[in-house]
Amino acid sequence: MADKKRGMFITFEGGEGTGKSTQVRMLCEAFAEAGITAIATREPGGTPEAERIRDLLVQRDGGDYDALTEALLLFAGRREHVVKKIIPALEKGEWVVSDRFADSTRAMQGDGMGLNKQVIENLYGMTAGDLKPDLTIVLDIDPVEGLARSAQKTQSTQNKRVAQEDRYERMSVDFHRRLRQGFLNIAETDPQRCIVIDAAQTPEAVHKQVVDAVSQRLNVSLKAVKYG
Repeated sequence: MADKKRGMFITFEGGEGTGKSTQVRMLCEAFAEAGITAIATREPGGTPEAERIRDLLVQRDGGDYDALTEALLLFAGRREHVVKKIIPALEKGEWVVSDRFADSTRAMQGDGMGLNKQVIENLYGMTAGDLKPDLTIVLDIDPVEGLARSAQKTQSTQNKRVAQEDRYERMSVDFHRRLRQGFLNIAETDPQRCIVIDAAQTPEAVHKQVVDAVSQRLNVSLKAVKYG
């Protein structure tokens, strides 16, 4: 466990439609009720500069890149995120809860697109150094169900910009199956850091398991909050 003066870094990972953003929000609400200062963030994104890079990667018309180009863009945004937001917050004693981090690059560009894993780790070392999440929660769901959930969410939004954030969702089901397996492999090889939760459950049930995992793994006392 990290020094008590330092905040904790928690990441949510998983495929599309697993409810990561909902769980990030609910966990931060649980932290607030427990008197713990926590900030919610996301990748790609997290800072104004990284959000511009996000548009290139997730917008429907953002572009068509090979795996290495995507990884370079992601790590450029990640560098901004790490040095301008994550590390400063942790050093102030704040907790950071991120919707995606480097495991998404390992799974998406590595397992999903076939980029050499050592290239990814080299880029990680150059941009994030020895920063590592204290806890990673992998939300797991069958890709077909997850994509259906994601499509429903996209179709229901009134925000045109958000409605166009479906570049990855438009990739093949086989890509998303490789992505899912990549996340599961990461969790299996690093069980001290990662925990897998079935995201096919209700948001309330998932949140309860998230709260239990955070409480047990990071030695805090949290209570579940209401969904909605």
